[in-house]
Amino acid sequence: MTKTDLVDKLAKDLEITKSKANAAIDLALASIKESVCAGEAVTFIGFGSFRMVQRAAREGRAPLTGKKIKIPAKKAVKFTAGKAFKESLNIKKGKKK
Repeated sequence: MTKTDLVDKLAKDLEITKSKANAAIDLALASIKESVCAGEAVTFIGFGSFRMVQRAAREGRAPLTGKKIKIPAKKAVKFTAGKAFKESLNIKKGKKK
C-alpha cells in the first residue's frame, strides 16, 4: 500500500475529500516523526510502537573492494509490532485438506 492508496481508502471510508485525508495523514506522520526525533516513544496499543535507538559504531566491509571501513554511530528508528498485530499475521484462514 502506498500513501496514495491510504489517502484514497481514508477518504472513501470516512466520506471526506482526498485533500482532507492527505492533510490528516501528513499531520499524523509529522507528529510521529517529531515525537520520535525528540526521543519519545510513540505507541499505538494493539498496532505497535516507534522509538529511537542508538546504533553503535562498528567495522564493516566495502561491498566492491572488500576493504574494511568504519561505520559511524548513528540514531535509527525501530518499530516493534504490538501483540494484536503479531497475532493477526498468524491467523489461519480456513484449513485445507
